[in-house]
Amino acid sequence: MSYGEETWACPLYVLGEDAGMEAVHTQGIWIAERLQQRTISHEQMWLVVTHIGDPKAAFLLVFPFTYFISKRAGIAVLWIAAVSEWLNLVFKWMLFGERPYWWIGESRLFVNKQPNVHQFSSTCETGPGSPSGHAMVTAAVWWVLVSSLGSFLYSRTRSVMLAAAPYLLYVVMLVAVGLSRIFILAHFPHQVIAGSITGFILGVALSRRVPDGRSLMFFFSLSTGLLLGTVMLHAGLQRLGIDVSWSIALAKKWCSHAEWIRLDTAQFSSLTRDCGALLGLGMAQYWKPGGWSLPWAPRALSLAISSMGLYHVNRLPLPIRPQGLFYGLFFVKFVMVPQIVMVLVPGLVHLFTHKKRKD
Repeated sequence: MSYGEETWACPLYVLGEDAGMEAVHTQGIWIAERLQQRTISHEQMWLVVTHIGDPKAAFLLVFPFTYFISKRAGIAVLWIAAVSEWLNLVFKWMLFGERPYWWIGESRLFVNKQPNVHQFSSTCETGPGSPSGHAMVTAAVWWVLVSSLGSFLYSRTRSVMLAAAPYLLYVVMLVAVGLSRIFILAHFPHQVIAGSITGFILGVALSRRVPDGRSLMFFFSLSTGLLLGTVMLHAGLQRLGIDVSWSIALAKKWCSHAEWIRLDTAQFSSLTRDCGALLGLGMAQYWKPGGWSLPWAPRALSLAISSMGLYHVNRLPLPIRPQGLFYGLFFVKFVMVPQIVMVLVPGLVHLFTHKKRKD
């Protein structure tokens, strides 16, 4: 969608923001415009990067890849992804952050000088914008990988330079994800910076408290507590006259393609994904404490099969009406993720490879 057409014939938007934030948002729009103009030929690259930074990718891609290299690191990835995404949801409800793709039109500050920017298929997320969930979850989750790899490299080589390489890649990754979010008009620069810093702090803190081997009751209580607590917070804010769904109307109003607005990017989709994954993590550790011990070749096979399984689980179509049914099935879908990766697939691979060795 190009801003500068009939979209400007809109009612006055009362932002209620001070001149400082208005200046920050305005500067962010011009930064996005320059980024689009200079790198529009790399559009597909930015879309791929933003998909890699999607919190969903932490559950479906990073988790299985890490788990079959190191079980504890894999559990840490799933744990940190769920907790950091849940915290991001709460922060967004508290901070009421705008998103560039709707702020351009609602602010009516660009009537005389309209930015030449466009929307993309990943632009129209419906939640508030601050802090960036992509940046926050990416920073938190990828910290587990780079810190583990850095420690491993140093223990093997005693080379500070070699051990520092993963941390350099970590910074490059965060910058790339942040720029991709600015490019597609999903976030302002200050939102991706805030998300990256917050995610880094969470990654460092939570990686020291990995619930490896905790009881099923711990995960059941945590999942239920987060779910009910968030619903109660939502209800409480509504009772106070605070509409936490204010951003959905703006997304529907200013998104250039109605089909780009998807229910799986809604705030309660994030909540059910996080709670489902945490319950699933507890169930997986309950069914098979310590996991399956596999040599490297069966691990690689398990990773390949798990990845294919998660791909098909993710692509399962869910009914969007009624919404309660959608969220319930979305919850079940992510309960299944740890079962597939930690129990079902490695168990089957162990069964067949063990039989083969016996024969």
